Amino acid sequence: MKKYSNLIVVIVSFIFFILILFNKELVSSTIINSFYIWFNTLVPSMFPMFILSDILINYNFIMFIPNKITIFTSKLFNISKEAVLVVFISLISGFPGNALAIKTAYDLKLISKDEVNHLLIFTHFANPLFILQTIGIFYLKNNTYGIIVFISHILSVFILGILFRNNNYPSKNNYISKNNKSQSFTNVFSLSIKKSINTLLMVAGTVTSFLIISTLISNIFNFNQYMSVFIQGILEMTMGLSNLSMLDINDVYKVIFSSGLISFGGLSIHMQVMSILEDFKYFNYFKGRICHSLLAIVISFLIFITLY
Repeated sequence: MKKYSNLIVVIVSFIFFILILFNKELVSSTIINSFYIWFNTLVPSMFPMFILSDILINYNFIMFIPNKITIFTSKLFNISKEAVLVVFISLISGFPGNALAIKTAYDLKLISKDEVNHLLIFTHFANPLFILQTIGIFYLKNNTYGIIVFISHILSVFILGILFRNNNYPSKNNYISKNNKSQSFTNVFSLSIKKSINTLLMVAGTVTSFLIISTLISNIFNFNQYMSVFIQGILEMTMGLSNLSMLDINDVYKVIFSSGLISFGGLSIHMQVMSILEDFKYFNYFKGRICHSLLAIVISFLIFITLY
């Protein structure tokens, strides 16, 4: 079976190699555009959040949050107190920072492998700065629209966590004693920078690769602009969101489809998560993204028609 899967990978790779040779100018412009998007929209919102989240998780900042909040969150989502740390970090950093936080917590033996798979279902938070600034201000040109997307995205994650709460069996580790060793801040800070840079470079590579794939597919099959945006959004979220904002459609559709795309994340984000967490149940993660996307679309639609 593995032999045939390897053969398929080789054949597909060879096909794209030929396509790239015959579409050099298109591919070159796509690469330049992808690096522009990465540097101007992703790096400013991701880099500081990645560093801060890694520092916070190394110092187990959940110890400094009021115990009532920790207990409430733990019982609401039926997760361990250690996992509450990951939820808060994911909310701050956004994806793929959530996978980075989960991996760090798992490496520190704060959470179990089963809880890793469970957390991936409902910790798919987009970076708050990316939603409010990039989507709301740059793409949709309306701060209120960005807030609608943000609220629907967060609410749908919380609903997802409650819906799937019975699928988890929290570990009983003592989360306070796990991180009682003194740490050098200089060492933690420098390692956080290195890990953040490595993650950003991985993001740049996957974004560029999936943009090339989506551009070639749209060009070969000569799809209309609506189908092209759909394919781009499914493969690479950022370009899909950018092109969606330029379509000549009603604003309500731009808002709800932006909510749906960012909640699904795009296969580029999925690949980034898979590269960070090599051994996890992808089907659970994919199922969570479908449910998350549908919930976000419904909630954003209800908020939009209520306000407008």
